[in-house]
Amino acid sequence: MKLCFFASLKPIAQEALRELQKRYGHHEVENCDVIVAVGGDGFMLDVLRTHMTAGKPIYGFNRGTVGFMMNDADMAGLRERIADSEPTVIHPLVMTATTIDGRTETAMAINEISLFRETRQSARIRISVNGKVRMESLTCDGVLLATPAGSTAYNLSAHGPILPIGAHMLALTPISAFRPRRWRGALLPYDAVVTFEALESEKRPISGVADNHEVRDVARVEARENRDISMTLLFDRGQSLDERILREQFDY
Repeated sequence: MKLCFFASLKPIAQEALRELQKRYGHHEVENCDVIVAVGGDGFMLDVLRTHMTAGKPIYGFNRGTVGFMMNDADMAGLRERIADSEPTVIHPLVMTATTIDGRTETAMAINEISLFRETRQSARIRISVNGKVRMESLTCDGVLLATPAGSTAYNLSAHGPILPIGAHMLALTPISAFRPRRWRGALLPYDAVVTFEALESEKRPISGVADNHEVRDVARVEARENRDISMTLLFDRGQSLDERILREQFDY
């Protein structure tokens, strides 16, 4: 099994990278069987975005803080653990953001696409699903659309629902909703196209963010899942992403 290693810049990750390469060698992406990402969840997202079209499974080696998407940092028997690992296939979201000056940017997200207020003024956002307006005006700090893989991240912190990895759904979750105050969000089918329009955008500027890629002063953001791109994450047996998401729902 040919392995390709990438590591975050943290000293603990760089130290692990040197030891892993010494033990298992290193191959370029185009020649490897598996990509090994050494770091934390944030670094895993970077590796996924960079290599989402490479067609290579990715195994996370935890040298970060939480490590929800990572495996235990055990140097021994890495090839055997990878060979026995459980695969999980995920799909990214694509954000098409149009700014108030007419510029358009496209970015991919593994976890969520979010809209945030940029100033002390609350955001006012119109929400449409598949071309039909579902909420004429949401006054809030922001709103996000999360994948099942991302439903345990910022979405959960915003009191959104946790989605099983095979749910074929997306979570639409408000962030500190003011009007309507009691709206808790919605569950949408995976093929829904969600459009967010900034109301009073000059007075209430809004950012559109795909994971950590930010576009300032947006007028309109379209978000949808891209099923043309599939990424495979590998987890040690008994520690699959399905199991982690299920376990998260019983933690307190």
